[in-house]
Amino acid sequence: MADEKIKIGQIVNAVALRGEVKVYNYSDPDRFERLDSVLVEDRRYEISKVRYQAANVILKLKGVDDRNAAEALKGKGLYILESELPELPEDTYYIRDLIGMEVVDEAGGKIGVLKDVLQNSAQDVYEIRLESGKPGYVPAVGEFVKDIDLEAKKIIIRPIEGLFD
Repeated sequence: MADEKIKIGQIVNAVALRGEVKVYNYSDPDRFERLDSVLVEDRRYEISKVRYQAANVILKLKGVDDRNAAEALKGKGLYILESELPELPEDTYYIRDLIGMEVVDEAGGKIGVLKDVLQNSAQDVYEIRLESGKPGYVPAVGEFVKDIDLEAKKIIIRPIEGLFD
């Protein structure tokens, strides 16, 4: 089976004159510092320098040595291979592995399917497409999320009364 590409960013512009590119980051803020190279679409480039500008990552890619070469990469996606993903600590999951999992209560009753993981608050929030078709939201904390079984593709939660009303 081929190693799947994982999108970790998008080149949004050229920076200055020496071939640096501005990247909108879809990944950990410091992921690029831990990488030796990255795929730009299907071509591998070594990373020679990483710096930051506000929320964006500025990369210097080996072989991209002037503004014209950097401009030619504008709009292209940045990827790593699945095999390059770091090992996660216990009880930590990649969002891509959770999306589409069945969500059930502790008695096994079907609640819905995990549609997304929202990460814009103090803790992650699971967005569930409920059996009714409506969205439901559960904080991704131990009080509500009791188990995640990757093999069975199930998330077991303990909903409180009124959570999905």
